[in-house]
Amino acid sequence: MVYITGDMHGDISRFNDPALKKLKKGDILIVCGDFGFIWDGSRKEAANIRRLEKKKYDICFIDGTHENFAALNALPVSEWEGGKVHEVASNIRHLMRGQIFKIDNMTYFTMGGGESPDIDIRFETNSWSKDEFPSREEMIEGANNLENLNCKVDFILTHEPPVKVKSFLMLKDGEQTAVNGLNTYFEELAGVCTYRRWFFGSLHLDKYVSSSLVSVYQNIIAAVTGEIA
Repeated sequence: MVYITGDMHGDISRFNDPALKKLKKGDILIVCGDFGFIWDGSRKEAANIRRLEKKKYDICFIDGTHENFAALNALPVSEWEGGKVHEVASNIRHLMRGQIFKIDNMTYFTMGGGESPDIDIRFETNSWSKDEFPSREEMIEGANNLENLNCKVDFILTHEPPVKVKSFLMLKDGEQTAVNGLNTYFEELAGVCTYRRWFFGSLHLDKYVSSSLVSVYQNIIAAVTGEIA
């Protein structure tokens, strides 16, 4: 069974969640961006990866904006369940952008990336990477892969949400809306694609916007049923 959760930012304590103790061999946990465990190559990071390798279940993630993209892009690329991945460890994979994976006869479209809300500060401190935003080639590949399936998938997994969803949630909370080109791309996909459920993680919010649009942060959600584990 596939379970979905949100941004972790390298916080190993997230794996102490009682819900994750229920996962068994063959289950998959997918993180919707900002995984954060591939960051500085430190001994602590290596120890955390070894700890995660001992989990019975597989751990997959799409990238967010707060990632070490140089380290991610240096990892070996292979094919897994029909799509391209970066292999981190035996049970840990980065699901690359614009890919479609078939897991338990269900299709999952993945598109990580976005634009850092603190981009000005990150630029000044040289911690910003242009690779946080999907390239034109990645977005075209994603659109082509969807078109090959007649724009019909079971699940869409992204870091950022479509424009209307982001605007609604941010304005509702009294925040200034910061819409970028990727949100617009997703808005176009939302208009032409048929899907069962769309999960996104960038807003650090656990909320069912509708039965098919889910903002996920700390919840562990069963993809097929939409239920919180």
